[in-house]
Amino acid sequence: MSEYRTLIPLFDELQSERVIVRPYRVEDAEALQAAVAESREHLRPWLPFADAHQTVEESRDFIIRSTANWLLREDFGLSIWSRETGGFLGGVGFHVRDWDIRWFEIGYWLRASAEGHGYMTEAVRLVSDYLLDHLGAQRVEIRCNALNTHSAAVALRLGFTQEARLRSVRMGVESAPVDMLIFSRIPTDPR
Repeated sequence: MSEYRTLIPLFDELQSERVIVRPYRVEDAEALQAAVAESREHLRPWLPFADAHQTVEESRDFIIRSTANWLLREDFGLSIWSRETGGFLGGVGFHVRDWDIRWFEIGYWLRASAEGHGYMTEAVRLVSDYLLDHLGAQRVEIRCNALNTHSAAVALRLGFTQEARLRSVRMGVESAPVDMLIFSRIPTDPR
C-alpha cells in the first residue's frame, strides 16, 4: 500500500448477483433525496440523517462532500443500486477507525420499499469482503442500536461475531439512553 493515503487504489464499483455498490455521483442527488423522503419515518429511529436531504440541493451538497472524503481517503460513502432495475436502494459506507491497524466500521441504510429482499446483506458482504481482501483490514465492525433487529440480522447473517452490548451508550429518539450492539469480523474468521 502507498504511504500516501490519497494514492491507495480503490474500486469504481462492486457487483454481486443483484446489487451494484459504488461511490455517489452528483447525478444521484435526486434519487438519494427521494429515497430518504420515502423512508424518513422508517429511518428516523435509527439514523441521525433521517431529517436531512430535504431538498435535491442538500443531497447534492452531501454527495460533493462525500466525494471529497473519498478522494482524501477519510470516509467512504457508497450508494447501492439494483442491477435488474437500475433503481437506487440505499446507502452503505465504511468509516476509518484506525488506518494503521486497518480497522473500519461499516454503516448502512435501506429505503423502506427495498427492505426484506436481502439487498443489504449482499451490499455489506461486498464491502466487508473488499475491506478484508483488498485493504488488508484487521478488523471490520458493525454497530447498531440494540432495538434495530434488521441491522443486527445483517451482521449475523454475514458471520460477524457479536462482541458486546454497550448499555445506555447513546441517546435514542425518545431522548432516553439506548443500548448499542457491536459486531466484528477479522481475517481469521470463517466466511
